[in-house]
Amino acid sequence: QVQLVESGGGLVQAGHSLRLSCAASGRTFSSYVMGWFRQDPGKEREFVAVISRYGVNTYYTDSVKGRFTISRDNAKNTVYLQMNNLKPEDTAVYYCAARVGATLVSPSQYDYWGQGTQVTVSS
Repeated sequence: QVQLVESGGGLVQAGHSLRLSCAASGRTFSSYVMGWFRQDPGKEREFVAVISRYGVNTYYTDSVKGRFTISRDNAKNTVYLQMNNLKPEDTAVYYCAARVGATLVSPSQYDYWGQGTQVTVSS
């Protein structure tokens, strides 16, 4: 089992940047595919980005391509989401999640979740 704790959220103006971090504890971090998801109130949780166990493969939802970058540091048991040129529509609670196995993008396929961190982008 793995425990996940997100940090780095906040209130920023459109066009600015934030970096989210997700610290993991428990079983060997490199055993897990790591994903970032987000959720607005009243909406379903949606995929943002995913990174394979050793960072070789990354995938992004179309709306964040070219603006967001997912990375991981297995020595620090941490996955990051660098978010540049933020837009008001990026406002949501951001969650990191972990799974063992293939690099997948559906939230239902992830077993472990953090508590989330709020990102608010003002126009």
